[in-house]
Amino acid sequence: MSNKKAPMEHARLLPVGEKGGALKHEKFTPEVQTRRRARADKPFYPRDIYFNTQASKDGIRHFANGLGDLNPLFREEEYAKKTKYASIIAPPCYLYTIRWLSPGGGGTGIHGWYSGGEWEWYRPIFAGDEYTVVCVLRDLVEKQGKMGGGKTWIDYSEVIYVNQRHEIVGKELGWAVMGEREASGSAGKYRGTPKPEYSRDDWMRILDLYNKEELRGPKPRYWEDVQVGDKLGPMLKGPLSVRDEVGWLMGAGSPFFRAHKIEYEWERRHPHTLEYVEETGERDVPELVHIFDAFARTIGVERAYDYGCQRMSWLGNLYTNWMGDDAFLWKMRGDLRVFNQMGDITTFEGKVIKKYIEDGRCCVDIEAWGKNQRDEWSMRPNPATVILPSREYGPVVYPNPSVKLMKEAEEARPLDELIKEGII
Repeated sequence: MSNKKAPMEHARLLPVGEKGGALKHEKFTPEVQTRRRARADKPFYPRDIYFNTQASKDGIRHFANGLGDLNPLFREEEYAKKTKYASIIAPPCYLYTIRWLSPGGGGTGIHGWYSGGEWEWYRPIFAGDEYTVVCVLRDLVEKQGKMGGGKTWIDYSEVIYVNQRHEIVGKELGWAVMGEREASGSAGKYRGTPKPEYSRDDWMRILDLYNKEELRGPKPRYWEDVQVGDKLGPMLKGPLSVRDEVGWLMGAGSPFFRAHKIEYEWERRHPHTLEYVEETGERDVPELVHIFDAFARTIGVERAYDYGCQRMSWLGNLYTNWMGDDAFLWKMRGDLRVFNQMGDITTFEGKVIKKYIEDGRCCVDIEAWGKNQRDEWSMRPNPATVILPSREYGPVVYPNPSVKLMKEAEEARPLDELIKEGII
């Protein structure tokens, strides 16, 4: 008897189901979960970079445009030459364009929602820098929740970003909520969310908030001048539109949007990843939940919604606007809550909660959050740490990564080698 595996059938040739019914989504079985957990804590180089390998001037500007971030430090070369960097630098969350979450999480039949992360940055991102990444899968934790029809999983992974000078520039421990597509669609937790309507007076308030958005820029925010209780914001994003999502994708890249032959070759290798939409009779990549309402309704959400890393990058925008060019965003934690659907507004605010000196670094801890127009938590209050310049102690002293993180980065091996040896 031959042990040769039968070739996988192409995604477009798989049956849709009896009498034209919906494609049967696969289950996230205990066996698949066991395989996922066995891959944890084994650092590897992924097969490819997600979108950008270089922080080019154009790439940085496109990313800032996708955020709605007008900081000239991220876009105007003549301005940037006069700063301490002598160069355009990127917003901290630009690293999402290089790798957003580690490959290898989740599994067939699962829909994942990026739901938050804990960032640390150690060096600025200069125009012209080139990057490699190290990925490490972490825990897979089972939870009870309405979104997955009673059962969900939290999938944790870490991405470490290394530049051409072999410096670890930053890292994120990110987490995604996973739910079986079929169960999530049946649960319908976010179906029926009313579409917001805005009056002329509403638009006057929206435009006024945009006009008043703070951008500290070249004026240093000295540590001595900051007090516990100082406020950040408000900073507005929205009302969310498909145009905003396209703008985001132009700067940040897409996990699944490919064209023509490249797409169909990918589908041949991954035949069970497409999402079937009974409402339209179409099947396509699950990422279309961010563009088309019908795809979002398939997984239990009334309208198309934003990307999780997009909202995290908005949070980063709040901090960089407030802190000024000479400061450094060291740590940032974000936890996404309700879906930010088309038409929703997210208002970000924050406050300084602690002021201290640590290893020669003049730090402030800030708690920030985002709420929508229904007064729901878009992002719950979470901490960040900003290192500020000081009149007495001088300019920012950059932090360093932990010994453990540097060791993991040094021990990383190519993913295909680890697969071949049965390690992952």
